[in-house]
Amino acid sequence: MDGPGPLGDFLRARRARLRPEDVGLGLVGPRRRVAGLRREEIAQLAGVSASYYTRLEQGTSRGASAEVLDAVARALALDDHERDHLHRLADAARRAPRPHRPRPEKVADETRELLRVLDDAPALVLGRRTDVLAWNALGHALLAGHLAPDGPGDPARRPNMSRLLFLDPHFRELYPDWRRKARAVVGNLRIAVGRHPGDRLLAELVGELTMRSPEFVALWADHRVTPCEAATHELRHPVVGALTVTQQTLSIARSPGQSLIVCTTAPGSPSAAALALLRQATGGSPATPAVPLHR
Repeated sequence: MDGPGPLGDFLRARRARLRPEDVGLGLVGPRRRVAGLRREEIAQLAGVSASYYTRLEQGTSRGASAEVLDAVARALALDDHERDHLHRLADAARRAPRPHRPRPEKVADETRELLRVLDDAPALVLGRRTDVLAWNALGHALLAGHLAPDGPGDPARRPNMSRLLFLDPHFRELYPDWRRKARAVVGNLRIAVGRHPGDRLLAELVGELTMRSPEFVALWADHRVTPCEAATHELRHPVVGALTVTQQTLSIARSPGQSLIVCTTAPGSPSAAALALLRQATGGSPATPAVPLHR
């Protein structure tokens, strides 16, 4: 591998976000020409030599122990998710995995049954590259009613939520705070790349978004690492108008890399009424009596 690689890029990006006062160093030494801490300062905080840390960041030293990586993580003030990401990148740098095209992802029968049971809530199953592997009728209607409902059933034309978010105008209208949603998706995609460094299809997705979306390029360069767990989003739906949903991401134990996304609304709220209206529009019946959409 030539150049610093993902590990070096991540270390540099995290170093650049720190200020001397963030780590108790104060404004000492010559005037700084760039933002962030110097390599020597990170090395001092981590208790390693400056030359060793420089080699680690430049990609010429790939045998860092877990203890050294933890010390570097503390020096860079990484959170738990970022520390785990650092260890995965270091492991990948040691192994240099070969690019491969993994087998198509499939949804287990038990997961499809769970989607059926969850018919009263918008739900979908995402693969490790954010491909939509399955969705129930309400999940399709809430997030992507402009797309063919049977799209997830064909691996050759499955919708991809990352691609849709950056390249489909519908999603920019759907999420009023689009940039916040985009940051979350990119942070989660970073984790996926760290976990599957040899996944050729994942690399192709990142490459496509890099070529087609300057906004993706800017967010990707930040090296933000943030798992999608639970978040509340305002939506501007083309059929039922404004509503607020909480999107929860649940790992599917028997299908590593797959996630179940479930959207909920506050009981008795105008958002719940809007969702009930959308449920009726898709051919279902409201689970609870609707309340007026406007106060």
